[in-house]
Amino acid sequence: MKTKESLKTLSFIFILAFLSSSLHAQGFIRELVTVIKITDGDTLWVRYEGQREKLKLIGIDTPESKLNKKAKKDAKRSGQDVETIIALGKRATEYVSSRVKLGIKVKIEFDVEQRDTYGRLLGYVYLPNGKMLNEEIVKAGYANIVTRQPNVKYKDRFLKAYKEARKRRRGLWE
Repeated sequence: MKTKESLKTLSFIFILAFLSSSLHAQGFIRELVTVIKITDGDTLWVRYEGQREKLKLIGIDTPESKLNKKAKKDAKRSGQDVETIIALGKRATEYVSSRVKLGIKVKIEFDVEQRDTYGRLLGYVYLPNGKMLNEEIVKAGYANIVTRQPNVKYKDRFLKAYKEARKRRRGLWE
């Protein structure tokens, strides 16, 4: 009799563990983290599972706020000078800093991949008011949208926000 009950208990635990990992992989479970630094408009440092981690916001790309290879590449691609790119990047970073205070707790929702090829966490960040930071940055006009398979869960939301920001000439589009 005890063996039968033990098997039922183990089966139940196994099912719960499986469902939990499956839901986590599909982005349904959100992890609570603390913001410890804002690097630029689309990258934060957070305390995740006791470790200091770099977090790249999924689905968006803001201009670089410092001189680096990407700033030079963006300048060449856009036809703008590097100083303009960096100035726009600083505006995007200031916008994020006005929304995200150091030390606040935010929730990260993962998509299909939890990390990129550089080892950074990839996530959708939810502010204490429940709004998604990634989308708010796009709505305010401080980011382009970047769709990279397989992390495309909210691409339609981002596209809608992007079109609205461009139409209303918000942020970088003024």
